[in-house]
Amino acid sequence: MKITKDTVVTLTFKAWDASGKLLEDGKTPRAYLHGGYHNTLPGIEAALEGQEKGFSTTVKLQPSLAFGDRDESLVTTIPKSEFPPGIKVGGQLEGTDDQGRRQVFTVVKIKGQNVHLDGNHPLAGQDLTFALNVIDVRAASEEEVAHGHAHGAHGHHH
Repeated sequence: MKITKDTVVTLTFKAWDASGKLLEDGKTPRAYLHGGYHNTLPGIEAALEGQEKGFSTTVKLQPSLAFGDRDESLVTTIPKSEFPPGIKVGGQLEGTDDQGRRQVFTVVKIKGQNVHLDGNHPLAGQDLTFALNVIDVRAASEEEVAHGHAHGAHGHHH
């Protein structure tokens, strides 16, 4: 079966940043619903489109096909007094961006009475390399298509 819209792809992958640092070891299989559901990176979907079980490839993705370019408008400073006690660097909180969309912010620094937040994905703006190995391809169920993600082994569990 070929990888096309509304197929569930199970794969393993290794991922490296531009400096060669291993980000993902490839040991855990992952399943995703293929076809523009935003369940994997656009560059990975493009590389796998039309392929079959057993396909392997290595792709280098620029930020636009991975986690996007950094958006400096998502970097902000908020008074520490506006946070609950115990806020720590590396902590995350949910807020909204300038357009009112849900946004996750990471605490990157606490300096004096100010908390510095970054709403960018930690890998935004970076070139990434992925070694992909397709383990299985199957037709998605109606429920998976309706929910917009893969269910079951290596996918989403309700």
